[in-house]
Amino acid sequence: MAYLTTIDLVQGDQLPEIQIILKDSNTAASGAILDADDPTTFAALDLTGGSVRMRVRTVGQTSLIDTLVGTIINATGGVVVFVFDSDTLAASGVIEGEIEFTDSSSRTQTVMDLIKFKVRSQFG
Repeated sequence: MAYLTTIDLVQGDQLPEIQIILKDSNTAASGAILDADDPTTFAALDLTGGSVRMRVRTVGQTSLIDTLVGTIINATGGVVVFVFDSDTLAASGVIEGEIEFTDSSSRTQTVMDLIKFKVRSQFG
């Protein structure tokens, strides 16, 4: 499985948040020439009227640890924020997140690549 990035977090923290910009790999950004190998040329995915969630599981497992509902902060710019809670970061180890967008007609689109999170133990 391919990962978009790896983010380091600490077990039990309740304030971490990540901001993600969802993009459409089939549409060029304004003023850009679409290049399938260069995400900077992709247009932002319009999230207007939709919702975004991230399903989280331990790497190698199939059962979910948590499902985080994103807060869309710029719908036309494809910008969404996810805030982690103590349930998501209850244990140290390596977890992964899958992002899914549901549009206003209840159709879903899942991002192919995952996000990896390395969660280290809290001191003490």
